[in-house]
Amino acid sequence: MRAISQNVAGGPDVLELVETDRPEPRPTEILVRVHAAGVNPVDWKTRARGTLVSGATPPYTVGWDVAGVVEAVGAGVTLFAPGDEVYGMPRFPHAAGAYADYVTAPSRHFAHSPAGLGHIHSAALPLAALTAWQALVDTADVRPGQRVLVHAAAGGVGHLAVQIAKARGAYVIGTASEPKHALLRDLGADELIDYTRQDFADVVHDVDVVLDTIGGDYAARSLRTLRPGGTLLLIVPPDDTFPADAARAAGIRATHVLVEPDHQGLREITALVESGRLRVEVDAVFPLEEAAKAHELGERGRTTGKIVLAVAP
Repeated sequence: MRAISQNVAGGPDVLELVETDRPEPRPTEILVRVHAAGVNPVDWKTRARGTLVSGATPPYTVGWDVAGVVEAVGAGVTLFAPGDEVYGMPRFPHAAGAYADYVTAPSRHFAHSPAGLGHIHSAALPLAALTAWQALVDTADVRPGQRVLVHAAAGGVGHLAVQIAKARGAYVIGTASEPKHALLRDLGADELIDYTRQDFADVVHDVDVVLDTIGGDYAARSLRTLRPGGTLLLIVPPDDTFPADAARAAGIRATHVLVEPDHQGLREITALVESGRLRVEVDAVFPLEEAAKAHELGERGRTTGKIVLAVAP
């Protein structure tokens, strides 16, 4: 089978198309014929760093977002059968090898794909949508009437977080450049801040939950927007400059969220998609063999929504 592999850390040019053996499902696993694979910031950060989040080093195949068709099932699998369309984020933060023709993983790292969505858009969902779901719902328990601030609201995680918070009944504020405001209003954002013209910390106040998908000084600045007792959700771990003592003194809960495989979370996301309350924006689609070009685009940091690799013909 085909796979995108890297032997060293480096730029997009270290990604190469190789031929390798097709994996076989072990007990409780399924073999998925990959039709599309989502591209996420963790993919190019892993490629450049040369180390998986779990600590593994090359050679490996990056990628975690998968959408495709079940080819075979291992012993004990009851949720799926060959021919089922599935999507998921298998094995994260360990290697999943999503940039390939086939992947194997525990069956409960997947769910049935949303009806009628198609493989490209299904592949764009799992990692970003689960990140937003596990942060806003499982961790912060966003409730109706709360004020939620989403940074990089037009990004992969951000545009899904806006919709998930809105589906929970929140008042949603987003930071994004002005050209992206029309899309975000269409997705349900109630208030938008153009970060190129205003410091969000000067104009946004009394927020219950902040979702920081950017890192750097955004976490510290976000403390100024939160009410006492509020929650700051950090997708990027805070660095040594983060004023943890000030957060505690203000009664603010600051917590780093690392996404994990989640069958039930995927089912909740599927329900939102099928009810029309969640849609995923796909900015660009590349064939598998052009994974390096997909990384180049992603690293520019200007995409709206997600980038996807089309794998199966």
